[in-house]
Amino acid sequence: MKVVLFCGGLGMRMRDGINSGPKPMAMVGERPLLWHVMRYYAHFGHKDFILCLGYGASYVKDFFLNYDETRSNDFVLENGARDLKLFSTDISEWRITFVDTGLNSAIGERLRRARRYIQDEPMFLANYADVLTNAPLPDMVARFAASSAVASLIAVPPQSSHHVVEVGDDGIISQVTPMRDLRQWENGGYFVLRPEIFDYLNEGEDLVEDAIMRRLVPQRRVIAYPYKGYWSPADTVKERAQLDEMYHRGHCPWMIWDPDRSAAAAPPDSVLAGTIADSGEAAPLVALG
Repeated sequence: MKVVLFCGGLGMRMRDGINSGPKPMAMVGERPLLWHVMRYYAHFGHKDFILCLGYGASYVKDFFLNYDETRSNDFVLENGARDLKLFSTDISEWRITFVDTGLNSAIGERLRRARRYIQDEPMFLANYADVLTNAPLPDMVARFAASSAVASLIAVPPQSSHHVVEVGDDGIISQVTPMRDLRQWENGGYFVLRPEIFDYLNEGEDLVEDAIMRRLVPQRRVIAYPYKGYWSPADTVKERAQLDEMYHRGHCPWMIWDPDRSAAAAPPDSVLAGTIADSGEAAPLVALG
């Protein structure tokens, strides 16, 4: 399947470490976040990428136009450094389409501007390009393919370390609950979509707030793939630094293409649950943004 990656955001909460480039170009180890996300999809055989560019588009283009395979692959240099032999490659089988989708476009508008490249596909994958996971993508795709939904997304436990406080009318606190202990879920991205999504998107709109929340959820056309395994955003300087530190320690659960660095397979508490709009207890979302 084709993979649409939104990589034109400003990344204002993560200025350190990315210079003037878009957030997906922040470095984790030797490669940017975007590369890690693309390797995840390529690991499962999805190597046809559509990059929705905006802010800092030149950084993305230059990275691939000047791609250096030797930074992440073993090689032999011979004949006075004139002959190079790679033992493996990262991107030789990739097809990458670079699309200008506007400097300040919402995610939904970026998707609309890439429509001509995906509208004939039975379904396609999409991602914010700044979140890492080891979730079992074939299971997500199979579950979505067996449904009549227009959209699917990973649902993860709330990531905040903050606490929810219940306060009575008298100001007395009756209960304090860590957000991660709530029986709710948060949008973790990693979308699977059908081209029908374009019927629910108008010019300038957002993918989640407008198409999914306002139109598809009330029609029960969105499903969730709740996942309690490894999932990590990189929205802030601290989060990116943590990922970089993990990389240099050799503990990289998201790098499933590299057995020496990745953790074990998805833990047994990975969950499949039902439609977001269900009235039961299947995967209610605390946040869809």
